[in-house]
Amino acid sequence: MTPKGKLIIIGGAINTGSFTETQFGLPQNMNFFERGILKKITTESVKNTKSRFEIITTASLIPEKVGEEYIKAFAQLDVHNVGVLSINNREQANSDENCARAKAADVIIFTGGDQLRLSSIFGGTKFHQILLDSYNNEEIVIAGTSAGAAASSKNMIYQGSSKDALLKGEVKITGGLGFIDGVIVDTHFVQRGRIGRLLYAAASNPGILGIGLGEDTGLYISNGSRMEAIGSGMVILVDGRHMADTNLTDVEMGQPVSIKNMVVHVMCDGDIYDLSAHKLTIQHPKVISIE
Repeated sequence: MTPKGKLIIIGGAINTGSFTETQFGLPQNMNFFERGILKKITTESVKNTKSRFEIITTASLIPEKVGEEYIKAFAQLDVHNVGVLSINNREQANSDENCARAKAADVIIFTGGDQLRLSSIFGGTKFHQILLDSYNNEEIVIAGTSAGAAASSKNMIYQGSSKDALLKGEVKITGGLGFIDGVIVDTHFVQRGRIGRLLYAAASNPGILGIGLGEDTGLYISNGSRMEAIGSGMVILVDGRHMADTNLTDVEMGQPVSIKNMVVHVMCDGDIYDLSAHKLTIQHPKVISIE
């Protein structure tokens, strides 16, 4: 079944990241949101600037501040029909009021923070089912930044240090929100050196495409499989389908893992990856000569 909805996953913002809250700070440069990917979210929505937006701050430890920043950023795009849903437990995720707001939304945005909060609070709830139904059957835009992006797939990385990622057992994977299958997403990818996390994830399940989103960068996913890179940075794809060998099942927990013949792609703005055909098309912009 080809979903009617659109999915936009974002690797994070500039400097402190997309509300990652390492130091409980907010992005120092909102141009990324105001002029870049938030604009893309708006133009792809069914009613453009008149669409109903719901910002879900569940992953955040500072939901009020995060919600306020999104409202301000959208206001600069002339988008004013914006609500904030700070759902903090499963009871709230099953409430009639919040479910009605989910049904009425044209755009849903999951902010950054802790992706495990998203899966544990929303997984299997009425709210979650409404979003899945809307994504499959309606022209909704579902977007996620940082933790919101990581939780968008069926499988989700929720723990694992960058420096120890290729030690057996270091990377922890659980179920995500399931808007897209066949991939696993990591964020703040280039800036935090997380290539090892995706290599490990792909080695442990070679049928899943690893997606590493750099900051200032996202993927616009339509028809459930057409993935277009957007933003100023890079998207790294790790494809384990042709992996020749690994010692993952042979070594003890905590020992280094060997991997042979893992395929890696790099995408930039405008490049397109067809998830169904596993084909990357690189855009070659014309070079304008200055005489």
